[in-house]
Amino acid sequence: MEKTTNILSWQDFMKVEMRVGTIVSAEVFAEARKPAYKLVINFGESGIRKSSAQITKLYNPEELIGKQVIAVINFPPKQIANIQSECLVLGAVDNDEVTLLSIDKPVMNGLRVG
Repeated sequence: MEKTTNILSWQDFMKVEMRVGTIVSAEVFAEARKPAYKLVINFGESGIRKSSAQITKLYNPEELIGKQVIAVINFPPKQIANIQSECLVLGAVDNDEVTLLSIDKPVMNGLRVG
């Protein structure tokens, strides 16, 4: 079991905007250095955002369409090859395999995770 070393205050946690979004498009991100997909995710009132996700080991683009995922939406945009990544899709990381964090029942896009 990993030891927790960075203790957050409640105020720190509340700064992180984790929201539910639905993937509306997914395609191979050929320009990325590491295998990845370009994702477009609908976060409801929080808007539609692009992301690059290194999730190619366990997912194919077709099965991602319509999937609701959890992402952090309040990081500054990050240039990745030829796109601006506007959110960080969350997943459980095991070496180079990433299992997406998702919800078990459909909810409205944009709901906050807390």
